[in-house]
Amino acid sequence: MPYLVAAVVLLALITAVNLLLTLGVIRRLREQSSPPHGGHAASDPPAHGLRPGVRPESFTATTTDGERISDSDVHGMVGFFSAHCTPCHTLAPRFAEQAEVMGRDRVIAVIAGTDPELSAVLAPVARVIVEDYDGAVQAAFHNSWTPWVYLLGRDRRVVASGGRMTDLFSEAPA
Repeated sequence: MPYLVAAVVLLALITAVNLLLTLGVIRRLREQSSPPHGGHAASDPPAHGLRPGVRPESFTATTTDGERISDSDVHGMVGFFSAHCTPCHTLAPRFAEQAEVMGRDRVIAVIAGTDPELSAVLAPVARVIVEDYDGAVQAAFHNSWTPWVYLLGRDRRVVASGGRMTDLFSEAPA
């Protein structure tokens, strides 16, 4: 019987030490990790692209109308959509309504993959770019999520971003 008690106590001590070491490793990993493309603390919300105050990187792309667009042409609203993405199809009409208010020359819609339905909704009110998921505009914005919308000021810095139109315009300063 004393051997059984000793074995149980030893097993409990080993388990406690293992738990403490595991918690220490988790804490160290949290301190060292940060999301890509921003260098923010691990406690920040996950980033799907550029944060407010940051400009997109240089890029050039061609719209479905054959117009060449570069990062210097971007101010207003930029939306990222994906083919076969149900939330993208839900957001597109709201995006189009806001784009109509802002004016076509201030709005860019980037569609990853081929989606005639999205193009039909967005082309009348936005300059549409169709590219792969790792295309030039996606890379310039470090965009990793769809749908995702950015509001950029005249200085081409991100003013607000989000996955819904209400996120976008509720974050923008008055």
